[in-house]
Amino acid sequence: METFSVRTREHTQFLDITRKLETAAAGLRRGVLTAFVPHTTAGITINENADPSVTADMAAALERSVPWQAGYAHGEGNAAAHVKASMMGSSVQVMVEDGRLMLGTWQAVYLCEFDGPRTRDVWVTTVPHP
Repeated sequence: METFSVRTREHTQFLDITRKLETAAAGLRRGVLTAFVPHTTAGITINENADPSVTADMAAALERSVPWQAGYAHGEGNAAAHVKASMMGSSVQVMVEDGRLMLGTWQAVYLCEFDGPRTRDVWVTTVPHP
């Protein structure tokens, strides 16, 4: 298992971590890479990386769906971040071929921050396939 940390700079942020994952996959001829975010107010997802308005739209849609202030019972005041992180999920899997992530032309892997700024960890494992 490999681990790396990233520092988010905004309350809500989609941070492209694809290059860091490519580094972890570099030695794998064929297999699967799993990236896991061990946090309850951050998630991970795969989406378009060509147009930055896509992640801005995602953040806006999540805020409309799960507003920060909505009378939640959770006492820490960050219940919306927990809900958004669950909606995004805590892990992604990507196939690897010849040390390269098998992502679509416009795809990237994003750490999704919903309670920042913070330092977040990403845990990465690779499983070789014959």
